[in-house]
Amino acid sequence: MTFARPDHAIDLDTLPRMPAWVISARAETLEDIAFLSGAALTHLHLVLGHEEVPQTLLRDRFALRAAAACVAFSGRPEREAELRDAIHLLRPGDLPGPVGETYLAWRRAAERRMSIKALGRALPTIDPGQIAAWLDAGKGAPVTRAAMVLEAVLREAPRADIAGLILADAALTQALGWDHVVPLLAPALKRADLRKHGEDLRLACHRALIASAVEAVRLAADLARRAAHLKAVAPKLRAKGAGVAVEMFLTRDAMAPSALPLPDRAARRLCDRLVDLGAVRELTGRDTFRLYGV
Repeated sequence: MTFARPDHAIDLDTLPRMPAWVISARAETLEDIAFLSGAALTHLHLVLGHEEVPQTLLRDRFALRAAAACVAFSGRPEREAELRDAIHLLRPGDLPGPVGETYLAWRRAAERRMSIKALGRALPTIDPGQIAAWLDAGKGAPVTRAAMVLEAVLREAPRADIAGLILADAALTQALGWDHVVPLLAPALKRADLRKHGEDLRLACHRALIASAVEAVRLAADLARRAAHLKAVAPKLRAKGAGVAVEMFLTRDAMAPSALPLPDRAARRLCDRLVDLGAVRELTGRDTFRLYGV
């Protein structure tokens, strides 16, 4: 396994920046909003095509944000930190609970190449035939397809917010020709948006996708810089299994030392070493039960 040398740093200036007019424009009509969301998604598509962007990590981080949004929609108080704990601090035999299940659903939807089987793994209580039927409810342009799928799911299953939002993002993924679901709608929609219909729902989806695409481009650039630094310092790590650990950090939002392929004490030392090198961050602020991420 090889990593980029420090003296061969990736030129991250090659990542295109979101045009200022997409961010600053004020549009009210559906046609104007649709134009801006199309521009934002096109720009995100270009950014995702750059190999410097750790796409699996980006999707995992957006899966966390989507899950946190869905938990908030349900009226629960847990936020991103609690969702991380719900999954990463599980002991063998423990159940993740409803909050953890929400997070797992989004992670599973985003981690594998999109297919009915992969979506079924994320939504195990829904028949694969029903998943396919709901996806087929979307017609037309990408955002219109996503909104139609979301509306179709919530019309037939009004409490299935998570399924509706996952399948709406899946419909968007299909329409854009992407390989993996990128959770974009849930993090930027409002709870009230889920009860809208027709043009009002499409307008809400366009607005949400502009906001999420702008944030995804910003986060992609940030993660690309952090990933480049992690790869650059990797040769300084002498622990056996450090290379595999680095690869894991490059694909996951957060890691507990116990999940690394090292003895417990060595794993904690490696995480502390990476923090000292500025390659990863400790995410909890705790002295115990710590989690780390790029």
